[in-house]
Amino acid sequence: MPDPHPRSGLGEPRGPSFLPGRPREHTEPLAPPAPPPSHTPQHPPPTRPARTPRPLAAAVLAAVLAGGLAGYAAGALGDDDPVPASAPAARAPGDLQAVAARVLPSVVSVRADRGQGSGFVFDERGRILTNAHVVEGSSRVSVELQDGRRLTAEVIGDDPAHDVAVLEPETSRGLRAADLATGTRPAVGDTVLAIGSPLGLSGTVTSGIVSALDRSVRLGEGSGGGPRRALQTDASINPGNSGGPLVDDEGRVIGINTAIATLDQNRGGSIGIGFAIPVGDAVEAARTIIDGG
Repeated sequence: MPDPHPRSGLGEPRGPSFLPGRPREHTEPLAPPAPPPSHTPQHPPPTRPARTPRPLAAAVLAAVLAGGLAGYAAGALGDDDPVPASAPAARAPGDLQAVAARVLPSVVSVRADRGQGSGFVFDERGRILTNAHVVEGSSRVSVELQDGRRLTAEVIGDDPAHDVAVLEPETSRGLRAADLATGTRPAVGDTVLAIGSPLGLSGTVTSGIVSALDRSVRLGEGSGGGPRRALQTDASINPGNSGGPLVDDEGRVIGINTAIATLDQNRGGSIGIGFAIPVGDAVEAARTIIDGG
């Protein structure tokens, strides 16, 4: 039965289920407290043999937190282990401004029969990727570009199981494809930007990091619509962000913002746990749609 109330983008959250009741508080310290210094030393302490490297308590905590993350490995770091000679330099705010400016022209707002969401141009023909749940029930939609132009676009197909849809705008003039990071894999802790139209506010940019990889989340419905792997991010995404890009600090799309977890099913909003379809999975589904599969 059609929903009498139009949905905006993300709609009902599809994140993990949360049990009612108070969450359990974790009060275990990361490491035992150091003993107070002694005030009555009588003799110099005897010389002790050199210590062997021992694992850091933080490494144990990281291993616990990393449950379910693919490709995570932690080595035992001793007290005497050398610090790496070089570390990646943090990006200045101006760099992220440049990334946003480069990606925004490829991002569109999508208005369909039942609601509103986001999308982005993903190939040289000007075709647009978005979520299947954004355009559900529509054969044609309206897309608004960052320069204010409005175009009509045909929904050439969708894949509800992967929550992916492909739009063909009436013209490709002035449309610029976003760079896709299909050949690389993001890492936990990478800086990301989420771009889209939350609550209809087009051109909204939020920042965060990749929180986890390969989360098992129910992203789609229909035949075969079981849990799918997703990227987890703490970049703020809200209803209306659905279908918009999640990009790395080089401006390359690494995923499609698709779902959020929420503690309140009646008033869904960002709590810092969002999910995106990995771009490689999305593009593969899109190519199948375009090829008529």
